[in-house]
This record gives sequence, structure tokens and C-alpha cells, in this order.
Amino acid sequence: MLLDITPLRVSRDYRLLFFGQLISYFGSMMTFIVVPVQMFKLTGSNAMVGYIYLAEFVPMVILAIIGGALADAFDRRQILRVTEIGQTLATALLLANSCLAQPQVWVLFVAVALHAGFAAVQRPAFESFIQKVVPPEHMPAVMALNAVRYCLGAIISPALGGIVAAQYSSTVAYGFDVTTFLASLIAVFLLRADPSREHADRPSLQATFQGWSYALSRQELLGTYLVDMAAMFFAMPQALYPALGKIYGEQYVGAFPAAIATGALVASLTSGWTKHVHRHGLMITIAAVLWGLAIVGFGYMTNIWLALGFLALAGFWDAISGIFRGSIWNQTIPNFLRGRLASIEVISYLAGPMLGNAKMGVVAEEFGVPTAIISGGLICVFAILILALLLPKFLRYDGREGVKQKEIEEANQSGAAAEMNL
Repeated sequence: MLLDITPLRVSRDYRLLFFGQLISYFGSMMTFIVVPVQMFKLTGSNAMVGYIYLAEFVPMVILAIIGGALADAFDRRQILRVTEIGQTLATALLLANSCLAQPQVWVLFVAVALHAGFAAVQRPAFESFIQKVVPPEHMPAVMALNAVRYCLGAIISPALGGIVAAQYSSTVAYGFDVTTFLASLIAVFLLRADPSREHADRPSLQATFQGWSYALSRQELLGTYLVDMAAMFFAMPQALYPALGKIYGEQYVGAFPAAIATGALVASLTSGWTKHVHRHGLMITIAAVLWGLAIVGFGYMTNIWLALGFLALAGFWDAISGIFRGSIWNQTIPNFLRGRLASIEVISYLAGPMLGNAKMGVVAEEFGVPTAIISGGLICVFAILILALLLPKFLRYDGREGVKQKEIEEANQSGAAAEMNL
């Protein structure tokens, strides 16, 4: 049952990325909660808070596709460096704006869009770099460790961010975030070189289409994308945290994401059993349904502690889903396509929450916060069940077969490269 830390022992580069991202993510999660709070204070509108996530969506989609092609062709270490610097500068823009006597709303939109764009380019390089430095049999452990890294930052930092935003100012939170980026910058500059592959596909529309074609041809991959997007689009309540702060008290704004992260941490720390489960698609489906039901329970609660309890339960099942999604991705996708497929993962992973938060804000503005949350959770459950029926190969997927297929595809790619040399 206990967490498997083997990847940290066997890979120096993974250790650097893990601890560098752990520290910087602590600061980023404070910004994550403070930006919506600042927008709500400036405008008093749930819809405007939702539009923040819409502003992130467009650059994320466009640049994730480009980032995937770049990650398969160029030195992933250099991509990580440039994007980490870019995210630091975007946060510095938020800091500068918060220091104004009257912070500008448009600057919030620009800054979050820039940050999302750099993150979208970075994610494919990050995911494909990890696949290169950690053996495939340790990928379930990697996903669990990544979840722990997320949880450690997402439990304490948002809670502190909510208190800082309520009692001090957003400037303190943004300043802290900029400072913590130093850790991730140091980490990416210490990584060993990752030169471009000799026979790698150069960035092009054809190379991009090859990745999308591969993903669409395999139901087990398609299922991971669609199930996660449906769960997040219909049932992600993040945009409503500032409004819920008006109901329960502003000091609790950071407690909502912290509760989700607490549940995810419990799931990750007890995730040793996941390496013995091979029906990954089935487990993703079960976890996504339970996520939706937990969100329904959260929407019905009027007591803050019961509400946080249901959010923690939702976070638990979201983390379980994430472990098995990551296992399918990393154990089945051949390395020569890893960057391009990682770009699709970025879109599926972030498009759901971004569009879902925009939807949640608009629905809450029209029908009220509880209705938006409860209806979203119920629709989520029905959508997941329908997807499971439409994707039988995803539901029956066995991880052991996926590993074998990946080995065959990589062997075929190596053979084709050898023929080109001849």
C-alpha cells in the first residue's frame, strides 16, 4: 500500500525535476487561488472569474500542439529552461500589477494567458523527458510521486493564499511565487543534456498530424482524454471558490482546493496497490464516476466541514484516475511520439477545467452556486458512463498488453532508422 519512491532513487534528473517543481509549485498554488480572488474583488462577478480560465484556454491549446512537436525534435532540457523563465516573468507581471494603486483587470487576463502558454509548451517536454530518464515499469510510481508533489503544494499553499488575500494583499502572494521559481530554474539548468534525436521528425504539420492520428486510432488513449475532459468540464467547481468564500467566510477560500489536494495526497501515499492493477481503463471510469458523485455531495452541503470532506473525497478519486491515466500514457506511447502525445494530454488535462470553470461561472451567475455544482456533478456521472459504453476497448484495456505493444512499435521504429542509415 505504501508509496513507491524507486524513481527518486534511480534517476538523478527526475530527482531534480521533482524537488525543483515541488518548491516552485508551492508558490504557484498560492497564485492559483489569489488571481480568482483578486478578480472577484475587482469585479464582483462569478462570470469574470470564469473568463480567467477561458483566457488561459486559447493559448494553451495552440501552444500545446506546437510544444509537442518541439519536444520530439529538440533538446527538451532547453525547452524546460525557456518555459520556466517565461512562467517566472508572467508571475512577475502579476506582482507589478498588484503594486498599482488600482490594479488593472486586463493585466490579469494577459498574465494568466502568458503563464498558460508557457506551461503548455513545457508540459510535453517535461512528460517526454521523464519517460526518457525513468524506466517504463516505474511509471505508476512516477505518477503517484507527481501526485504527492502536487498535493504537498496544493494543501498548504492555497490555504495560506486565501488568508494572505483576505488579510494582507495579493502582492505578498505573487512575490512569494516569484521567489519560489528560483528552485525550478536551478533544477532545469542542472539537468543533463537531452540532444535532439538523429532521426526525429522535424516540427511540421505532418508530424503533428501523425501524433493526433496515433492517439485517435487507439481507444485506450482516447478514453483517457475524453473521460478526464468530461469529468473536469462538467464538475470542476474551482471558479466558484471566491463566491463560496462569501457564503462560508473568505478565510475558507483556500481551504477548498486544499481539501481536494488532501484527498489526492491520501490516495497517492497509499497508492502502492495500483501497480498490481492492470485494468487501467476500468479503474479510470470508476474513479471518474466517484469524483462526480462526490461533487454532487459537495454541492448539497451547508456545513463547511462536511463540504470540505466531500471535496477531499473528490480529490482522492481524481488522484486515482490520474495515476492510471498516466500509466496508460507512459507505458504504451512509443518514445518517438511522446512529445506530440504529451501535447494532447496537456489539452485533455487542462481544457476540461478551463472550459468547465468558464461554464461554472456563467451557470452560477444565472442559477446560483449550489445549482451549478450539483447539476455539474450529475451530468458528469452520466457523461462518463456513456463514454465507457462507447469505448469498450478502453474499458477492457490491460496494461501488460500495452507495454508489449510499445516495445514492438519502438523496435519497428529503430529498424526503420537503421534502414535509413543504410
